Amino acid sequence: MATQRAGTTPMGRADASNEPVILRIGIAEVREALRLGIDDFLAIPTQILFLGLIYPLVGFVAARAAWGGDILPLLYPMVAGLSLMGPVVGLGLTELSRRREKGWHVTWSDALRVVRSPAIGAIIGLALILTATFLAWLVAAQMLWRATMGSVQPESIGVLLRDVFDTPAGWRLLLLGNLAGFVFAAWVLAISVVTYPMLLDRPVGLGTAIRTSLRACAANPGPVALWRLIVAAGLLLGCVPAFVGLAVVMPVLAHASWHLYRRMVQ
Repeated sequence: MATQRAGTTPMGRADASNEPVILRIGIAEVREALRLGIDDFLAIPTQILFLGLIYPLVGFVAARAAWGGDILPLLYPMVAGLSLMGPVVGLGLTELSRRREKGWHVTWSDALRVVRSPAIGAIIGLALILTATFLAWLVAAQMLWRATMGSVQPESIGVLLRDVFDTPAGWRLLLLGNLAGFVFAAWVLAISVVTYPMLLDRPVGLGTAIRTSLRACAANPGPVALWRLIVAAGLLLGCVPAFVGLAVVMPVLAHASWHLYRRMVQ
């Protein structure tokens, strides 16, 4: 008979369709997942070089592309929106945490095993959904810029900051942009918080995994909101200086996502 973790409460039995059972968790389980994520990171730190640096490198590319030309106003949306792709970037590290929990010997090359996963089709499917969400966010950000700031493009980062922080239109842009960003981030969190770990862990389809993620969020709104704050704060701190901190933040969050899944899905 399956044992229940301390601090969790089952939401009910699996029905005839074999939908996974969702557990109620609290702040303690979120903290424990983060602690275990740090333990995994310390146990297999070579993964920083393999996957952890991909995220800051992408950030550098986005910043360099936006530094000159007409897409300068998209600098912040591009960097902030990269968090929407976080589940994809950290997938290999999530697999390492899964293998380590089982007591298997883990090496950096095990992160590549996800490409041979039986669920690779579903994994790619979610990656496409997240990519489309990221592109939609950039389109929305561009539309908000034009609606509030007009068609004039700033000539430098200094002019951009002055236009945004020293004008009424700029403050409207900040308000509307952050509201829109919150909606996009909430959508990604809802459909992915346990989806990738579940696809790696058990033979389910993408639809079942996404439904389970939505149910887990609905059953644990407070802890999931706390997790979102931790992710947002971690990514913000990781961007300083020059995105280098993401080489630590991203692996820790990827590892922790596995342990959060194990506490929310029986």
